[in-house]
Amino acid sequence: MKKIALLCLVLVVGLVAGCACPCANTKVAAPEKVLRHVVMFQFTANTTPEQLKDIEAAFRALPTKIPGITGFEWGTNVSPENKNNGLTHCFFLTFASEAARDAYLPHPAHKAFGASLKGHVEKVCVLDYWSQP
Repeated sequence: MKKIALLCLVLVVGLVAGCACPCANTKVAAPEKVLRHVVMFQFTANTTPEQLKDIEAAFRALPTKIPGITGFEWGTNVSPENKNNGLTHCFFLTFASEAARDAYLPHPAHKAFGASLKGHVEKVCVLDYWSQP
């Protein structure tokens, strides 16, 4: 029992005095800035659920076809705020550089994807930004 009390005392004193443990002074490196490319769509009323699934699959395939995309995620709007202005789908790509993003834009796979949207897009919003740590 005395050993447990002594151990607790040492731990408390260490916490109060500022732990000399090397792990306590380890600083986490700030994440590097990355270029985000956000694309949001509102699809036409005549776009069928099957066509939407094909469009989603085609966009999801772009990172496997185009070098320079370092991150990708997507989803559909679930916000209860009703401020999406009709936009339902969000695709979120990450690039390490403007050069990588600039190579993505005219890439044949990206152009083919854009052509496949013809007649299905009511509204699109694209926003690029550099992440701020």
